[in-house]
Amino acid sequence: MHRVAFLLYDGVTLLDVAGPAEVFKEANRFGADYRVELRSPDGEQITTDLGFRIAVDGPAAAEPAPDTFVVPGGSRYPRQPVPDELSRAVREPAATAGRVASICTGAFLLAAAGLLDGKRATTHWRVTHELAARCPTTRVEPDALYVRDGTTYTSAGVTAGIDLALALVEADHGPDLTRDVARFLVVYMQRAGGQSQFSAPLQGPPPRSPALHKIVDRVTADPGADHSLGELAKHLNMSTRHLTRLFREELSTTPARYVENIRFDLARALLDQGHTATQAAARAGFPGYESLRRAFAKKMSTTPAAYQRRFATARRGDEIH
Repeated sequence: MHRVAFLLYDGVTLLDVAGPAEVFKEANRFGADYRVELRSPDGEQITTDLGFRIAVDGPAAAEPAPDTFVVPGGSRYPRQPVPDELSRAVREPAATAGRVASICTGAFLLAAAGLLDGKRATTHWRVTHELAARCPTTRVEPDALYVRDGTTYTSAGVTAGIDLALALVEADHGPDLTRDVARFLVVYMQRAGGQSQFSAPLQGPPPRSPALHKIVDRVTADPGADHSLGELAKHLNMSTRHLTRLFREELSTTPARYVENIRFDLARALLDQGHTATQAAARAGFPGYESLRRAFAKKMSTTPAAYQRRFATARRGDEIH
C-alpha cells in the first residue's frame, strides 16, 4: 500500500485536491494500491475556496508517515504570508514522507517551510515572479507544467496537478498502467508544450513613461512597419542610447525584444479569433509563417497549429484550417 496524504486548510482550492486524488483512485482500478488520506493542520474540518466543508482523517503530523505528501494551493497565500502553524503542518510530515508534492500555489507553502531552498520549482504562471521574490534561492521555471527536483515535486496551476499525479503514478507503476488511467480520465498522458500557452497575452508590466506608451501604440497600429531601434528613436526624437536605457530601466528588456513580444501577442490573439497561422503571421508583422513558428517554439514549446487546436474560437460547422 502507498499512502498519499493531502494537506487541507481553510481556503484550499478544491480542484487541486480532487483532480490528483482522482488520478490515484483510478490507478487502483488498474492494479495500483494507493490509499488517499485527507489531513489538516489540527485534524479539524476545513472550508474550501468554494465554501464546502470537508471532514479530514486526522492532523497533518499523524502516524504513519505518508509515502507521498501533497500540498494543494489556494488563492490566499500568494497574497499573504503563510502562517507559522501552516508552515509547521507542511514541514513536519514532509520530513518523514517519501516524497513531497505541491499543486499550483501550494508551492508557496513549501517555500515557507523551507522545502524549496536551493531547488528548482514551478507554480501558477500568474505568480511565478512572486514565488521567485519570496524564495530567492529557488530556481523558478515559469513555463513548466511540473518540476521534479529529487524527491520534491511542484506543479503549475490547477489542472496541472493531474499532469503531476500521472507522473507520480508512472514513476511508481510505469507507462502502461498510467496510460490506462489517462485514457479512462480522458486526459493527455503528457500534454505538449508548457504552461506559457495558457498564460494571458501582454502579461508583462505596462510601460510608465509616455515615450514607451507611444511605441506600444505605434507597433500595435502597424506591426509590419519598420520598428528598428533607429526608427523608434527617430520617431520619439531621442537618441538610441537613451531609448535603450528607458527600456532597460522600465521593462528590463530591449526595444527589439519588446517589439517582438507585441507582435507575438497580436499573433496569439489572431489565432484565438480563428485566423490561420499564415494570416496571423502576416497581420502581426512577422516576415512569414516560419518566423512565427520559431517564435512559438521558443516562447511556448509548441507550434501555432497545436496552440490553435487548443484555444482558437470554436465555430460550429466551420473547421479551422
